[in-house]
Amino acid sequence: MPELPENEAQRLTLERECLHRTIEAVELGEDVTYIELPGDNERARLVGRQFTETRRHGKNIFAGSKTGPWMTVHLGMTGKLVPFDAPDDPPDHTKLLIRFEGDRRLAFQCPRKLGHVRVIDDPASYLEDEGLGPDALEVSCEQFVQTFGSTRSAIKSALMKQDKMAGIGNLWSDETLFQTGIHPEARANALGEDVLSDIHAAMRRILKGVVRVEASYEDLPEAWLIRHRKSGAECRRCGGTIVSTKVGGRTAYFCDKHQK
Repeated sequence: MPELPENEAQRLTLERECLHRTIEAVELGEDVTYIELPGDNERARLVGRQFTETRRHGKNIFAGSKTGPWMTVHLGMTGKLVPFDAPDDPPDHTKLLIRFEGDRRLAFQCPRKLGHVRVIDDPASYLEDEGLGPDALEVSCEQFVQTFGSTRSAIKSALMKQDKMAGIGNLWSDETLFQTGIHPEARANALGEDVLSDIHAAMRRILKGVVRVEASYEDLPEAWLIRHRKSGAECRRCGGTIVSTKVGGRTAYFCDKHQK
């Protein structure tokens, strides 16, 4: 599932390609029965308006204006925002298509139907209603230690709980714990303030690094887990072996040697 860095890359794409263009139509794609998309009245609210700014919070992307309305997108497992120009056709699995004045188009492509698009009044109220925690790049070290230092669940599971902190999922929880040498099943409240502070610092450094290359994994350091995240691979940090286990129902990849 796209996480904070992947969504930030998508936000940047929207910012570069789709701002200050009048929306002429918002149309549903094909095979949209089992995906949440805005209805006729909600789509009509966007027609005649322009996206003048973008925002992101955790895994949520927003495009709108100071006076609203806003469009919010959750990419789900395989969603993608694809700007293109007519007369090119929309990509396969387009669930929503925005036609801007002129040739520019924006497709919400979502093969597995697990994402959603909503039309809302403003991002702040939406985030409060959704009960999301602070963005992972905005949470302070003090907040982080306080939140996770009182959490009894496994640290990997805790890092992925969006009501505690928004933006981290399977990939970047694994990477953060890999780089700090923490076993994914370690209980969060047993780690102590110093270790939690180290995790916070590593998380911010990792997320910023991935954002910097707009989630192009091949541009990340070879020693990172993401470059060899599969069972049986050699750990490029210590020579151990990458193994996997289930933590809170999710597959965790970690080194059997340096993550204790």
